[in-house]
Amino acid sequence: MVTAVRTHLMFEGDAEEAINLYTRLFEFSEIKSIDRYEDGDAAGKIRVAVFTLAGREFMAIDSFVSHQFTFTPAMSVFVDCESIEEFERVYAALSEGGNALMPAENYGFSQRFGWVNDRFGVSWQINLP
Repeated sequence: MVTAVRTHLMFEGDAEEAINLYTRLFEFSEIKSIDRYEDGDAAGKIRVAVFTLAGREFMAIDSFVSHQFTFTPAMSVFVDCESIEEFERVYAALSEGGNALMPAENYGFSQRFGWVNDRFGVSWQINLP
C-alpha cells in the first residue's frame, strides 16, 4: 500500500535558500525536517528536507554530484490564488531572478495566469481562476 506521494526537488547546493523562499511565500507552509550531510564537500548541505507548501508535502535534496539535467517546465507546480493581490505577490516573488515563460496576463482561460521558472529553475504556473 502506498503511504505517501510527494514532489521531490533536486537542487545542486541551493535547496535551503529555495525552501526558505517557498515556505515564506505561501500560507500554511513549514519546514518539517532537514537532514544535512555531515562530512566532505557536501557538509552542511541538505541530504533530505521535508516541507509543506499550502499544506502539500514536498521533499528536496542538494545533490553533491553535478548532473546533465535540471528542472524542466514539463513538470511544474500549479498554484491557484484567491485574489489579484495574492497573484501579483506570488508571481513577483517567483519571477525575481527567474524567467517568464508566459508573462502574467489574461489568456482567456482564467482571470490572470503566468508561468515562470524561478531563480532556482523550478517551474511554477500561477493562476487566478
